[in-house]
Amino acid sequence: MIKDPALRLQNYLVFGEFGEVNPSISDSSTFTFLTSEKMTELFEAEIEGCFLYSRHLNPSTNYLAEALALMENTEAAIVTGSGMAAISSTILQICSAGDEIISGRTIYGGSYALMKNFLPKLNINTHFVNILDLDEIKSKINKNTKIIYCEAISNPLLEVADIVELRKIADKHNIKLIVDNTFSPMMLQPYNFGAHIVVHSLTKFINGASDCVGGAICADKEFIASLRNVNDGATMLLGPVLDSLRASSILKNLRTLHIRMHQHSKNAMFVAENLEKLGLKVIYPGLASHPQHNFIKTLLSSGYGFGGMITFDAKTKETADKLLIMLQERNVGYFAVSLGFYKTLFSAPGSSTSSEIPKEEQEQMGLSDGLVRFSVGLDNNIEETFEIIKQSLKDLGLIK
Repeated sequence: MIKDPALRLQNYLVFGEFGEVNPSISDSSTFTFLTSEKMTELFEAEIEGCFLYSRHLNPSTNYLAEALALMENTEAAIVTGSGMAAISSTILQICSAGDEIISGRTIYGGSYALMKNFLPKLNINTHFVNILDLDEIKSKINKNTKIIYCEAISNPLLEVADIVELRKIADKHNIKLIVDNTFSPMMLQPYNFGAHIVVHSLTKFINGASDCVGGAICADKEFIASLRNVNDGATMLLGPVLDSLRASSILKNLRTLHIRMHQHSKNAMFVAENLEKLGLKVIYPGLASHPQHNFIKTLLSSGYGFGGMITFDAKTKETADKLLIMLQERNVGYFAVSLGFYKTLFSAPGSSTSSEIPKEEQEQMGLSDGLVRFSVGLDNNIEETFEIIKQSLKDLGLIK
């Protein structure tokens, strides 16, 4: 079996209607039938190669889903209109009123807000825990627990979840383990280590162009089929559809993901190592100072490094804000949320992508006001870029 996700994708051959190297785009919302019997049959169960309605399934979105399933080594996948649509659809497919979720506390702010503020309206409640503390996780499990949720590499503190041990806990209590792999596509395959379901924001590294929003759910065939069920499937009935034109565009970008992840990681390692040498407190899984540095090496696919995300402490929110504006003015990158773009993107997560998390909880998890998050870009001369960063730090008095 081919283990390298890039090789698995390279061996995925799909041709257009007239033999094009890119698959034809199915720009249609509905599909014809030659017999009434076949339409009736398709309403009752999926049929290979048959399409009903693009909210259910479309050839173009299916091509992308098949490629993502290969990348994550799952049996099947489905794509959605956003990463949040993937997360919410997955949870709502599993949970009903009265059920409970155990979630890592250091997760994307939108995911946190969904579980903290929105799902309780449906009487679905969440216990937020230190995902590295297995005893705390076990203590929160009861007869109503249906999901353990975490990020493979957490946003923004870059904690590395022990997926193997989490799966053991999940199996013991008949719980589903959902892992968000948005920060670490290609470099890490959570399904291989025990995740039942892997979710993605395609918006980020996978697409890599910051020109669209999309999501994906990768799992076994049974779960993906349940999502599309015309009677009670979450993606079928909630309708988080990814447009076929967008799906085709993301599929083209997916083909260069292995090259991009390698360069993101190479540049991030350079920036992280040199920031640490300057005396800053840096969080990056590739550094020996990272608490899970040795552990993550047991999970990584060869050749893709430790990822493109780093964080460091600029001490205060005021200093962080000044730094980020200065870096944008000096053309290091963009002061913007999101990640995975060809240019470096930077923000202060405490007041942006993690702002949904209350201040007292940010403090408990170690998310300081001055924390700066870098999604390091694809710069060809990262040494030159770093010199600009270094001078900016000096100008603000963060280093001598």
